[in-house]
Amino acid sequence: MSENAIFPGDKIASIEEYEAGYNTFDDGDMVRAATIGKKDIDGSARIANVRHPKMLSIPRVGDVVIGSVAAVMSSMIAVTIEFINGNPTAAKVECVCPIRSIRKKNVALVGDIVALKIVNHLNGTIHATIMEPEFGVLFTKCRKCGKRVVQMRDAIKCTECSWIDERKLSTNFGNGDFVNLRG
Repeated sequence: MSENAIFPGDKIASIEEYEAGYNTFDDGDMVRAATIGKKDIDGSARIANVRHPKMLSIPRVGDVVIGSVAAVMSSMIAVTIEFINGNPTAAKVECVCPIRSIRKKNVALVGDIVALKIVNHLNGTIHATIMEPEFGVLFTKCRKCGKRVVQMRDAIKCTECSWIDERKLSTNFGNGDFVNLRG
């Protein structure tokens, strides 16, 4: 790195002048670096950050994420996050989403593309919700034959084999615009 590199624990600013931002922490007196990187002071917002060249994209509370279902358990689903607020992420972190209170046989299945909202970070785990109408399955295929499905009220029907299945569908189900978020 260059001569202006910041290392973990280095002093960046006084807490009277700036708040701790990305990759920094407040030690009660100073804002210090939490990782290796470059100092980035935002004078207008009064926030001190450290920019890391390979910074992970970790969603914050309130962020809307889109990802693929990696695992389905009886009371929750695990989702690999592909987009955070419409921006693609290469980090491939996962979040968990409770589904116990949803009265559907299949809320989502492995491989489904879902939209979720991040609600908290607890014990090193990112927690999300699927309860609001705009959150749920955005894209899926027939689990019997793998072909295209269409929405029928609150269920889906295969266009090939006519299999009908339940899912917790997003109000944006079938709207292919979420795929164009990469551009």
